[in-house]
Amino acid sequence: MGALQLHVFYLILLLTISSQVISKQGEWKSATATYTKQADASIITEGACGYGDLYKASYGKYSAGLSTMLFNKGSTCGACFEVRCVDHILWCLQGSPSVILTTTDFCPPNYGLSSDYGGWCNFPKEHFEMSEAAFVEIAEKRAEIVPVQYKRVKCERRGGMRFSMSGSAHFFQVLITNVGLDGEVVGVKVKGSKTGWMPMARNWGQNWHSNINLVGQPLSFEVTASTGRTVASYSVAPANWQFGQTFEGKQFK
Repeated sequence: MGALQLHVFYLILLLTISSQVISKQGEWKSATATYTKQADASIITEGACGYGDLYKASYGKYSAGLSTMLFNKGSTCGACFEVRCVDHILWCLQGSPSVILTTTDFCPPNYGLSSDYGGWCNFPKEHFEMSEAAFVEIAEKRAEIVPVQYKRVKCERRGGMRFSMSGSAHFFQVLITNVGLDGEVVGVKVKGSKTGWMPMARNWGQNWHSNINLVGQPLSFEVTASTGRTVASYSVAPANWQFGQTFEGKQFK
């Protein structure tokens, strides 16, 4: 086999492997699901992703807390999953409809209970603790736990990414919400009018922080998603921004 033929062979092999990886990412996987009983049909606010009021964060009632296997130490916050109830003739709704969920919280393990009864989120189980409103769209409300299938999907968002400021002059923190496409932020940089681009550290969930005093400077943010794509939003916050304010930047497309 000549050099050119060998090169073509390896190129075809690489493309074949890549297509197989992509197809596997879109395949349905097995898990289980329960729901959190909330008066307003949503997951509790102030969850492990730091989003606070989910309606203000634009995630609303279609939200879920994930077990350790899926939560990935908070980096999955904001990611979207399509979930459907399967293989249970009594509890699954006819036709196996699906819902799109946003990761907003962590479902902690309870090793005092069996993983088959009560310890739904015990490692290494893959489990979704859904909002009640989302759960009743795929299964009977009286069900305690149902078998489901899930897959990662792109997040459809309206408007740009949102940057909510908090902290103090020497501990600047920003919560990033309404992230499109894969929804999963893996890196953030901030730039003031008196600084270059500076990487921020994940504090918890999708809260990112810096110890540099940025008060009095217009701020720009560069956000990197888990796909490696980066979006820069320049001068998102004006020089007179205040802690507690939220600003809207660009969006992944």
